[in-house]
Amino acid sequence: MSETLVQKNSKAAVANWLMIGVAMVIIQILLGGITRLTGSGLSITEWNIITGTFPPLNQQQWESAFQKYQGTPQFQLLNADFTLRDFKFIFFWEWFHRFWARMLGIVFLIPFIYFLVRGYFKKEMVKPLIILFLLGALQGAVGWIMVASGLTGDAVYVKPTRLALHFIFAMGLLCYTYWFALQLLVPAHQKVHYPALKNFTWVLIAFLVIQFVYGALMAGHKAATAAYTWPDINGSYFPEFMFGAPDGLLNLIENKITIHFIHRNLAYLLFLLVIVWTFKAYKFNGSKWYNSQKKWPLIWVIIQVLLGILAVISSLKIIPNHWGIFEWMAQLHQLVAMMFLLSLVNMIFLLKK
Repeated sequence: MSETLVQKNSKAAVANWLMIGVAMVIIQILLGGITRLTGSGLSITEWNIITGTFPPLNQQQWESAFQKYQGTPQFQLLNADFTLRDFKFIFFWEWFHRFWARMLGIVFLIPFIYFLVRGYFKKEMVKPLIILFLLGALQGAVGWIMVASGLTGDAVYVKPTRLALHFIFAMGLLCYTYWFALQLLVPAHQKVHYPALKNFTWVLIAFLVIQFVYGALMAGHKAATAAYTWPDINGSYFPEFMFGAPDGLLNLIENKITIHFIHRNLAYLLFLLVIVWTFKAYKFNGSKWYNSQKKWPLIWVIIQVLLGILAVISSLKIIPNHWGIFEWMAQLHQLVAMMFLLSLVNMIFLLKK
């Protein structure tokens, strides 16, 4: 077997490993969405990295876990009518979310050691990959800090700002992993030189990150039903009560109507900017890879806006502890948001020549 073929096979193995990681991170973020939508996030009151790998295995362990949950503000103030069967349902989603995170760590660590020993990595890739692993571990710690914010006082859900932080960190981890995969998958000659479009793409990503923060605040505040009309917001484009209580700048992160207004208008702005971006992208005839990818940001943002509208309209049909149309729209909305972000990351990579 020639050296060139060995290098090609090792490169393909590492690229496949990283893309499996990308897929697993996407699933992990979606599991986080299910956990939030089912109100399951506070069902496990402890963070046991090793012993928490397995769920309760007998009746006594289930009753012990349920008893701990009964001591939380969420149970006492919101779910006091829960039976053990109800508890098992929400426990499953939080446990599975954490279990998948552990599997992510294993899927990263074991092949990493194998590839490192076999010399599959270029020397300059080792340090960034270690940073990637540490970022994943940090994400787990941030997740627990988020959960802990809902276990004290009179909180029945996690703090929205910490939920937003957890979500943004997850998106960063996703992009970081995807970037490494692109380094192995995209031939150098497929990159193009278009500085103006590259800078424009960074602007889109900046706005999208802010939009993600407000999407997470929408979710954290359970704000969907605060304004379930479209295109107006409770009968007006500039709704009342956007500023008042809480006072001052806190309205930007705590007032449900204000959050609605910002989230919707950022969506409109992104939609218009992506149309302009697409027009500029199509004026340039680049490499084959560039030409095949430049359509995706517009496709994803159109789907994303439509899903956002459907989520708003269907939020009136939310039934507590029941998975319905709104929940499906919210999950698809989150999935397409990731696809939109990755399409922009893809373009930044291609414009990096």
